[in-house]
Amino acid sequence: MKKEEMTLGILVFPGFPMACLTSCIEPLRAANEISGQDAFRWMVVAEKNEPVQSSAGVAFSPDCTLAEVRGLGRLLFASSPNSVFEDPSKANAALQRLLRGNTKLGAISGGVFPLARTRLTEDQPLSVHWCYEAAFKAEFPAIPIKDTVVCTEGSFTTISGASAVFDHMLTLIEDSLGGDVMAEVACWFQHPFIRSATMSQKVPAISTAKSQDLLPKQVARAIRHFAEHIESPIQISEVAEAVGLSARSLERGFKKATGQSPLNYYRKMRMNQARQLVLYTNDPITEVAYMVGYSTPGSFMRHYRETFGVTPISDRRAKNSMRVGSDDVLPSG
Repeated sequence: MKKEEMTLGILVFPGFPMACLTSCIEPLRAANEISGQDAFRWMVVAEKNEPVQSSAGVAFSPDCTLAEVRGLGRLLFASSPNSVFEDPSKANAALQRLLRGNTKLGAISGGVFPLARTRLTEDQPLSVHWCYEAAFKAEFPAIPIKDTVVCTEGSFTTISGASAVFDHMLTLIEDSLGGDVMAEVACWFQHPFIRSATMSQKVPAISTAKSQDLLPKQVARAIRHFAEHIESPIQISEVAEAVGLSARSLERGFKKATGQSPLNYYRKMRMNQARQLVLYTNDPITEVAYMVGYSTPGSFMRHYRETFGVTPISDRRAKNSMRVGSDDVLPSG
């Protein structure tokens, strides 16, 4: 026997990743079709009653505005990290009304940024996609970050990316219609491996086809040391000692596993984090340089251009002029 019908709202902002919207709707549609029941309803919600263009350039007309929406079981923010409400006071009032009516709020991928900007989540931990972690920490240093694919705390569920929201929808289907329907939906979409909410996100190793957890143990440990020393750089010899290798052995192991030296890998890690801060914060470029361990902006700007083929200032200007979703630049997960 199914539970009471659940209505899901997807709150979209200009430039939202379209994959996050379809990954919400398609499994629920399939569950209704397979079960022969209207167990789920969904609607696209926007701040204003006008079409909202996705990161793919496809526009969607909202079914309802945020101020008008009623009777939602859940409302998930779908956006780029740069998205903000045009009228924050009015939007917060609508969100507080929904919370009082027992609507659960949440966010997918970059949507965690405008959700956190409402301050409604207070100091509850949130799931943040690994590709936005540095930018999120810079803007919200007091909010704990979870590296799990999904994080549910109180009335808030944050989901790291598009594939993770598909997994979350399968969990809702199982809760409402049972495991058999959930399994059939998963098979319809050739989605055989369903991740639990507590599974850690997969983080790719730089310039390889492997994720970090598939690298040799000592190489993976060295990468973790690099990640812990972005702002205060560490010597390669110190990292080698920490993982129980000579500097020469670490060099050989790194090149075999990743195709590059530990020093180049470490620099690319710092540059990737710098690019998050350049694209998704308004921090001055000089401050970004210090945040990724450069004592002089000149060296930082040179390495940034060598890595990305553009200066950080030009990169930020191009991003701002595009006014599209973040997932055109970085993956939605």
